[in-house]
Amino acid sequence: MKFDVNNLQWTRQPKSCVISQDRIEIVTQPHTDLWQRTYYHFRNDNAPVLQMDTEEKFFSFVVKTEFLESHHRFDQCGVVLYLDADNWLKGSIEYQNERFQHLGSVVTNHGYSDWATTEIPASIKSMWYRLSRREDDFCIECSEDGVVFRQMRVCHLHEAKGKIRFGVYACSPEDSSFRAVFTNMELTECKWLAHDGQAPDEEC
Repeated sequence: MKFDVNNLQWTRQPKSCVISQDRIEIVTQPHTDLWQRTYYHFRNDNAPVLQMDTEEKFFSFVVKTEFLESHHRFDQCGVVLYLDADNWLKGSIEYQNERFQHLGSVVTNHGYSDWATTEIPASIKSMWYRLSRREDDFCIECSEDGVVFRQMRVCHLHEAKGKIRFGVYACSPEDSSFRAVFTNMELTECKWLAHDGQAPDEEC
């Protein structure tokens, strides 16, 4: 499988971006975000999202993110699978302050988002992500070196049947802007292997 930037399309395009075959740069605009309802009760759906379509039911997508300029609360960039405003997932690092950031993921089903995070040092300014699909289930992993990946999240998207869209995003929910860089993009066979433990229930 080969990743080709010519297959990417904007769901929302930023004012400033540079795209080549092996590098994507997005400069975020202030007050852009992806979030639906839960806890905060507001709905934000205006972050730049650059994706490609696929009907392939088993694959992995790898991308390296760099965010040296990230400096303001909630600045973020990462991997995304965006179907529509109410159904999507993302994995990213979200800047908090000079001490720490949140490495985490958000899964949104039918208009309600959740957020699972862990704190990491604010000095980390790059991260690899691997998004894997097994039909309508997904796994998000992260890596600091692009070799050893650690699981962040296993999840289900109710509306991820047949054709889906996936790619990258970057945004600045507050009054901020930074340059997000995406490189080393690759499509491979599914690296998230079938479960080899307890057998599935009969109805599955």
